[in-house]
Formats: sequence, C-alpha cells, structure tokens
Amino acid sequence: MKKPYVIIHTLTSLEGKINSIAVPEFRSAARQYEQLALHPDTQIFNIRGYLNGRVTTDDNTTFYRPPDLRLDAAPVPEGDFIAEPDAAMYYVSIDPNGRLGWQDTVVDYGGVRAHVISVLTEKAGNAYRDMLRRHGISYIIAGEERLDNALVLHKLYTLFGMDRVMIGGGGVLNWSFLQAGLVDEVSVLLAPIADGSPDSPRLFQAREPYCSVGPRSFTLIEARPLEDSSLWLRYRVNPAPAA
Repeated sequence: MKKPYVIIHTLTSLEGKINSIAVPEFRSAARQYEQLALHPDTQIFNIRGYLNGRVTTDDNTTFYRPPDLRLDAAPVPEGDFIAEPDAAMYYVSIDPNGRLGWQDTVVDYGGVRAHVISVLTEKAGNAYRDMLRRHGISYIIAGEERLDNALVLHKLYTLFGMDRVMIGGGGVLNWSFLQAGLVDEVSVLLAPIADGSPDSPRLFQAREPYCSVGPRSFTLIEARPLEDSSLWLRYRVNPAPAA
C-alpha cells in the first residue's frame, strides 16, 4: 500500500497532557501551534490534510449534535464518495461507526478552511452515508468491523493526492497509528503549563482493541525555543523493537 508522509503534531503541557488549560501561556502556545501546522505564511509541514478522532471533532467542531438521518433513505452506491477531489486542505475525521452530526462541508481552523472527509467502516449505515452525501461531505470506507489505519492512509494518498498529512489527536488515535508503524515524525509543542489533573487525556494513550501498551523510541531532529517559554520538539520515529 502507498501512504503519505505522516506527522503527529500536538500541543501538550509539561505533563504530556493535550487538554486546554485556561492560562495565557496556553493561549500563546495554541496560537503558535496553529501557525506551525496550518497558517499559509508560517506552516512548515506542507501538509494537504490533518486527521482528528471522533471525540476531538465533537469537542471542537460538531459539538455532540445528533446526525440528521433519514432512516427511509434510498440505498446509496457502494464504496467511497468523493465530493471535493481538489481541495487545498482537508479535515479528515475518524468516525468508524458514523456518529458525528455534520452540518457543513468545511472546518475553519487556524484561519484555514478545510474540506471534510469522514473516515468510516462498513458499520456506518446507509442512513449515515446518505446524510454525508446530502451535505456534500466526502467519505471513505476503511475496514469492516474495525478501522484499517493503513488503508485510511492509502486512500488519502491515492484518492485525494495527499502526500503529507498531519495527525492531531487524540491520544488513542495518535498511538494507534504510531504503534502500527505508520508515523514518520512526532512534533510536540510543549507549553510551560501544568495542572496536576490525574485524568486528563495524554499525547499517547493505549486502548484495547485499537492499540496496546508497548515501548517505542524516537530520535531528536530539532529542539527550538518559541515565544513565552514554549518549546518545539521534533522527533523521528525509530523502528519498532524486535518482539
């Protein structure tokens, strides 16, 4: 299978947590994170799309709205649906069962409008696929019962021409792609903040059956101080250790 160059790019606290903390240093770090990732004048990754998980999308974009389903919808054609093959940027939403309540075809983040691609499995029903088509939202099918991460990347590369993509979390999504050997680089913008919470989501989180606990190592590419005491770290992902 073919795949793009894959970068995990995430904003974390000193504790490795990816939730927001209401202090000025977090807002400064979040602005710099967006500039590095997406802003046309400052972004350095040269990506065509970025991936987020279902919870991250609901938290920031669809806000837990129920999808507008028509249970009596006529059967839609089999396979993938490409509504916008030549968008300048894509927002790729990992939603295996089809739960997100989309109302728009684009996500506007960091001042960049990105066409939505919904990543489904065969478990997403006809009514949900019909809803995406009515809204003009692209979707790809990658797996039957469980998501096939390698197939996701293959389709993004071959159907949408994405040669470089970013994964922006959450922690389970990050770890599942990394553990599968599909990530080339990890970029962390480290904000000088902490709150001591024991339950906050982290940069990497293993969750069965999607991914499991296991050691991985990285080689430093670059460490760069940024504004307001933030630090930008870039790592190459080393090969997985022998079993």
